[in-house]
Amino acid sequence: MDFRIPDEHRMMREAVRDVCEAEIEPIAQEIEDEHRFPTEVFDELAALDVMGVPVSEEYGGLGGDQLMYALIVEELGRVSGAVGLSYAAHVSLASKPIEAFGTDEQKERWLRPLAEGEHMGGWALTEPSSGSDASDMETTAETDTAEQGSASSAPEATQNGDEWVLNGTKQFITNANVAGSILVKAVTEPDAGYDGISTFIVDPENDEGFEVTAVWDKMGLNASPTCEIQLDDVRLPADRLLGEPGEGWEQTKATLDGGRISIAALSVGLAQGAYEAAKSYAKEREQFGQPISKFDAIRNKLVAMDRNIERSRLLTHKAAWMYDQGEDVTKASSLAKLDASETAREVAEEAVQTLGGYGYTSDFAPQRFYRDAKLMEIGEGTSEIQELVIGRELGL
Repeated sequence: MDFRIPDEHRMMREAVRDVCEAEIEPIAQEIEDEHRFPTEVFDELAALDVMGVPVSEEYGGLGGDQLMYALIVEELGRVSGAVGLSYAAHVSLASKPIEAFGTDEQKERWLRPLAEGEHMGGWALTEPSSGSDASDMETTAETDTAEQGSASSAPEATQNGDEWVLNGTKQFITNANVAGSILVKAVTEPDAGYDGISTFIVDPENDEGFEVTAVWDKMGLNASPTCEIQLDDVRLPADRLLGEPGEGWEQTKATLDGGRISIAALSVGLAQGAYEAAKSYAKEREQFGQPISKFDAIRNKLVAMDRNIERSRLLTHKAAWMYDQGEDVTKASSLAKLDASETAREVAEEAVQTLGGYGYTSDFAPQRFYRDAKLMEIGEGTSEIQELVIGRELGL
């Protein structure tokens, strides 16, 4: 069993690390304080050709694998959770489903601009009343027969080229106010349960009836916009349906398998950043005539941080490797996400404690990592949902 990172992956990681340290880390607290989406950062990442790392070169991507993508997400998270989150949502949630389920025409029209970094992407699943039961949605998509002037939920009507009409509200949507395309989940067959959900490609700029109705102030990650969107008779041509009618929930599950690996990687990055900040401070801060890193209480904290990060990183890399081998990663991705998200929160908390009073100020990074880390235990399935998924995979 070889745990070494391949040379190509290592070189890409180093290139991204250079950008992170030169362009992102110096402004990480500033963009958080200003609640500002850093367009210039994503322009830099596009110039580095990493906005579509796991996307085929045929459609503007880098042609890398999930492991390479996870390494990049980790590097971003090491300096800015907000940048890492917007990047992960752009790649895992907004881009990969189009590559996996789209037609050649959809990939050329919608995937290429995402992979080349022309604009950001979003993914709209959650609704104000759905929460962890993401399948319980009220957003609808009906077909409209222009000649008859009537609406129908029968998906076969689109074979005649009729339009879909979307109505509903989506909540907590990353990148919605900066996105050039958003994948929206909607009910097309109300009585079909999971089999009645479909996916649509929405153009926020040009599709009438689409509106961002709120941008949330959050405990952390405020440089990554989290929005509420309203769909009011948004009319879409038939070719905006991704895959076939009723395939939306299976697409969602497949998307989350990969997305949870990216959140695990982001969590590892947050933990690593918090650990490095605490370690640096502990080696420089002196009390009673010596660095506080020499005291058992602090040294033991740092050792525990490093141990937990290494465990979470191994679980994440294993899940990414399994994904690249085409194996079923439902359990592995949930396990990695559950473990790494808890590690991020625990390590960040200990980093704040290591710095003492300074750790509670915005002059030092641990407080930002601490606030950012909490979302990792909530987004893309709460820790409780991950335990449910893992339990089912264990036959419990």
